[in-house]
Amino acid sequence: MKRASRAVGASRYLLLGLGIVIALLGVALAVGGAKLVSLGGSWYFLIGGVAMAVSGLLIARRQPAGAWLFAAFLVGTAVWAVADVGLVYWPLFSRLFMFAVIGVVVALVYPLLAGRPARGAYGTAAVLAVGVAVAAGNMFVAHPSVAPTGKGPGITPVAAADAQKDWAHYGNTEGGSRFAALDQINRDTVNTLKVAWTYHTGDVALSDGNGAEDQLTPLQIGNKVFICTPHNNLIALDADTGKELWKNEVHAKSAVWQRCRGMAYFDATAPIAQPTQPNSSPIMAASVPAGAQCQRRLLTNTIDARLIAVDADTGKFCEDFGTHGQVDLKAGLGDVPDSYYQLSSAPLMAGTTVVVGGRVADNVQTDMPGGVIRGFDVITGQMRWAFDPGNPDDKHAPAAGSTYVRSTPNSWAPMSYDPLMNTVFLPMGSSSTDIYGVERTQLNHKYGASVLALDASTGAEKWVYQTVHNDLWDFDLPMQPSLIDFTPPGSDKAVPAVVIGTKAGQIYVLDRATGKPLTDVKEVPVKAANIPNEPYSLTQPKSLGMPQIGAQTLSESDMWGATPYDQLLCRIDFKGMRYDGLYTAPGTDKSLSFPGSLGGMNWGSISTDPVHGFIFVNDMRLGLWIQMVPSQNKAQASSGGEALNTGMGAVPLKGTPYAVNKNRFLSVAGIPCQAPPFGTLTAIDMKTQQIAWQVPVGTVEDTGPLGIRMHLPIKVGLPTLGGTLSTQGGLIFIAGTQDFYLRAFNSGNGDEIWKARLPVGSQGGPMTYVSPKTGKQYIVITAGGARQSTDRGDYVIAYALPE
Repeated sequence: MKRASRAVGASRYLLLGLGIVIALLGVALAVGGAKLVSLGGSWYFLIGGVAMAVSGLLIARRQPAGAWLFAAFLVGTAVWAVADVGLVYWPLFSRLFMFAVIGVVVALVYPLLAGRPARGAYGTAAVLAVGVAVAAGNMFVAHPSVAPTGKGPGITPVAAADAQKDWAHYGNTEGGSRFAALDQINRDTVNTLKVAWTYHTGDVALSDGNGAEDQLTPLQIGNKVFICTPHNNLIALDADTGKELWKNEVHAKSAVWQRCRGMAYFDATAPIAQPTQPNSSPIMAASVPAGAQCQRRLLTNTIDARLIAVDADTGKFCEDFGTHGQVDLKAGLGDVPDSYYQLSSAPLMAGTTVVVGGRVADNVQTDMPGGVIRGFDVITGQMRWAFDPGNPDDKHAPAAGSTYVRSTPNSWAPMSYDPLMNTVFLPMGSSSTDIYGVERTQLNHKYGASVLALDASTGAEKWVYQTVHNDLWDFDLPMQPSLIDFTPPGSDKAVPAVVIGTKAGQIYVLDRATGKPLTDVKEVPVKAANIPNEPYSLTQPKSLGMPQIGAQTLSESDMWGATPYDQLLCRIDFKGMRYDGLYTAPGTDKSLSFPGSLGGMNWGSISTDPVHGFIFVNDMRLGLWIQMVPSQNKAQASSGGEALNTGMGAVPLKGTPYAVNKNRFLSVAGIPCQAPPFGTLTAIDMKTQQIAWQVPVGTVEDTGPLGIRMHLPIKVGLPTLGGTLSTQGGLIFIAGTQDFYLRAFNSGNGDEIWKARLPVGSQGGPMTYVSPKTGKQYIVITAGGARQSTDRGDYVIAYALPE
């Protein structure tokens, strides 16, 4: 009797506790649901919350009707979820998984409520448990966001005459192909890759959130691999062993930017081929006296605004270049406080002219250094020309006491070069207060967020094509333009083209000679916001002839969370913001920008497959909320760093009537509010302009909700920041994920077929070469840390097939 009495008492407390938990969860759902309904949102959460709360109260009172009501709630939730999002895994997971787990418990306790055995309840619990287990297992499976067509690149063996000899430019070729005509490492052999050598640079950049992640793509010429470190130290390594051959410790310093993305290389002993396209200017002669140092030179620009040249054979500064091997890039810029102007991408070797742009910090103040682009003689370091976006006709340095025009659009991302045209292609940003355009000049409007083509010898403008009018979203062009041969729709003749991706998820294909689009681009109507005197553009270009990458127009149903509760809060936030799609202009209310300035495609650039006519793009999908705050603006200007304010106060746009609040559109758990994937890898067939496959990239193994590492390889697809490498072996390599891996994907179908654990995260660009000494192919990646991680390192790692 006592045992039976204790059992009854225990079951009573079990049901009371379970019922109270369910009732409280229901009340929370109903309260949030009422708020959502008041904003014009879905009624499901209010109705479902009431049903759940009543169910919990009935269970607490040991009424079997409570379980039946919860069952009805669960069935209704499933019907609503499918109607809301269809049969798509991650959205359904958010809506059903948590409630299904509770359903298992309710089914198991039903016999206690009924006061009798109930085999049906146990059967229901088993069915639900199997469903929960299947759903949990599917977290570790990649769910492609676009159905694969089965028409990805095939395999074409590399002809000996076409095999890559060196990786001599940031993007492998001057035109940024990021493609290697090598196939020793291929789809069949990649799974045997092993670490061949590891090198430590000795330079670990410590991050305070303002930019201290290694983002390098190394170079390789002959038996040397060249690297630069976050403080611009230059190092040459043996290509087969990783042994240090020389090191030049530059030790550049900056408060907010500790990165080197790349270098340029020039061989004065190699013949100079003149351009062959009509109306191209000749490439200027450049030579080094026989027996003098620096016949072969390595160039980089530094985080403290110097252009330096060293002897590629010894690492010593080239004495004939500038002042003892260095050129001051702050010359002519006027007042340049630390961190307001830096060099954020590799210099471009354009014939015999070294071309450099520069990063002008965003949203600091109206009076900032200008975005001048300059070309320097590769031997002497003397400036050959300057392209000042505020004074484009004057190619000379400013007179004493004057400066280049201040606060003009800049070119911070990598550039490309076509030697057959002797033309440089530049991705342009916006003028200094990126999201406030009232003070912009006509020239600011012309060059902002555009692709600009310049004569490499003279700096003369050839054409300019704008991708955003009066950019108020910081949608500056963030990547190296890639030069491809493209056959336009309806034509049977290939045209030399420029292809570039944008932060707005657009891909533009432009005629290399004229800058005119080769695929369909339409001006679409957009809405203005409420900033006085803002010269809003009421149309914006949209590249409809190419796939939109992560640039869908969000709806309430696209909101997501790990549970229905953070999804509900995201829905409330979404409905509480003004949102008109891609070009929702910021105003004094809170508005949503998606993909935001952190999203879309970024500086890692496109990789190509010129043999089969494909391009490969990786992206990140991070919305931003933005609010312009009227301000007397007497506060200090922003630091010029990259760290986003965390909602703890507005960033002054000094010199304007506003400050700005902006932050990532995240749930309370720190997860992007829209449904996964949050980062993908996409193959696009340029013959059809269609997506061949798109897969999520990255897991939560080294990150997670609230910044807590989950240590689980859940393939949700996280924002990517870093480029890809395409090879003729049928592979795509990428390391720019938030987990610590270098991965290889099958370029034909998007399957992940190999990965290697890195000691820390990487945002570097993978590169590859074949050793001229041993004939062995290597894959090289630098790993200095991923942005969201506190883990930092100084690794250079090479992989090769076993002997």
